[in-house]
Amino acid sequence: MTQPRLSMRKVREVLRLRNENPSLSARSIARACRISPTTVREYLDRAKALDLPWPLPAGCTEDELYQRLFPEPVSPSVRQAPLDFQYIHLELKKPGVTRLRLWQEYRQRQPGGYAYSQFCDLYRGWLAGEAIVMHIPRTAGEEMEVDYAGTTVRIVNPQTGEITKGYVFVAVLPASNYFYVEVQPDGTLPHWIGGIVRALLFFGGVPRILIPDNLKTGVKRANFYEPDLNPTFQHLAESFQLVVLPARVRKPQDKPHVENAVQQVTRWVLAPLRDWKFFSVAEANQAVQALANEVLDRKMKHVGKSRRALFEEIERPALRPLPERPFVYTEIKLAKAHLDYHVEYDHHYYSVPYTLRGKQIEVQAGEHILQLFFRQKLVATHVRSRVRGGYTTLPEHMPPQHRFVRDVLRNDRDGPGWVLAQARQIGPRTAEYVQLLMEARAFPEQGIRSGLGVLSLARKYPREKMERACALLSPDAHPTYHTLRSLLQREKNLSAPTDASSLPLPPHVNLRGPQSFLSKEDGSC
Repeated sequence: MTQPRLSMRKVREVLRLRNENPSLSARSIARACRISPTTVREYLDRAKALDLPWPLPAGCTEDELYQRLFPEPVSPSVRQAPLDFQYIHLELKKPGVTRLRLWQEYRQRQPGGYAYSQFCDLYRGWLAGEAIVMHIPRTAGEEMEVDYAGTTVRIVNPQTGEITKGYVFVAVLPASNYFYVEVQPDGTLPHWIGGIVRALLFFGGVPRILIPDNLKTGVKRANFYEPDLNPTFQHLAESFQLVVLPARVRKPQDKPHVENAVQQVTRWVLAPLRDWKFFSVAEANQAVQALANEVLDRKMKHVGKSRRALFEEIERPALRPLPERPFVYTEIKLAKAHLDYHVEYDHHYYSVPYTLRGKQIEVQAGEHILQLFFRQKLVATHVRSRVRGGYTTLPEHMPPQHRFVRDVLRNDRDGPGWVLAQARQIGPRTAEYVQLLMEARAFPEQGIRSGLGVLSLARKYPREKMERACALLSPDAHPTYHTLRSLLQREKNLSAPTDASSLPLPPHVNLRGPQSFLSKEDGSC
């Protein structure tokens, strides 16, 4: 680094203390002036070599004194060849280009030119003088800043005459100040994500870093060190391999280039359209983009080139290529599976496996397909429905008892046919009993419910036991579900044959055997 310049007061004080107190050491002078002893010795040695008088001449300025103490070892011929600071400034925007590299190239052209430290000092001095109109150098293809303009456009409904606001989205590449602008019907998540995607397509490439504002649309929890992004916004960043670095809250200096781009759009695009009335967002975009193209093609005074020319020269080659697969907007949210193993999204309910009830499910909703994930594993895929309050349920997600009830309601509108078909699978005696049971009811719905009760008993008792019990009760004039259940519960072992006519008579004192019917003459019946 170059020697730091002392103030005129410090220089005078050093020279005064030495000339008025010759016995005073350099270290004592350094302590008195609060500077380094090495600096004191260097100033005293240079003053002695130049034989500077004390007191100094009255007209001696700080620049003249410093120039006498530290003359520049540069030949006059080199000084007459000024540096091209605009060229240096533009080259520094290119990836991998540093001041050291530019200085080395400069010294190859000018072997006796400025030293590296003086080269940097002169550039910093020029940059400070241009600070009013010059931005801090940014590497081409490194960043993209996005924001909404504060000014809106008027959109008139041609049928009703209702006036709504059109929100202006702006994205800019800082190295070239090349920007993209569009009008959106609102600032909700789909349009926010869509604006970023369309901006990347407009630029024809992808930068490394995306700097948005701390909109609730994209950032769930604002934090400079670890921001919590909206899952859909995070999905966008992963798809385009972007590093998202949101600006701090109420800190516009974190995204100065898009603030400047918004100002340019407001002045040169929106102000000329302030009295216009548009009848659609597409019409507004057509007018906005026409004026924006004029701004992009206009030459910038401090650079000598237009934004478009500068973009083509330094920015486009530095951008990464777009992904091969186009980005598909997918809204992502977390939802808890209800006790009925359904997840609510957009006022509709979609099923997940019943074992996941009460679990946190990640919903990824596209335009036509909705996917449900549990711990990053796909557990369900549904066709998206727009029916408010409706249910979309897959049979494989239901527990067995729910599938049973669903099959009753779906397979047969009246119910009896399906119930009888299920009873026949148990056995003919059970089917006969169910038929009698349903026919004995005044209303079909009552018979269906009683038949379902019989089928439920078949899940608790063996098929053979069901058949024997139904055979015993079939002759009953008033068959009921409760009668069959009581018989099954009471008789632990129904060992009788299934044919009721072949059942043996129980022994009883009043029952006579076959010998009672033999004739007295021949001993025959």
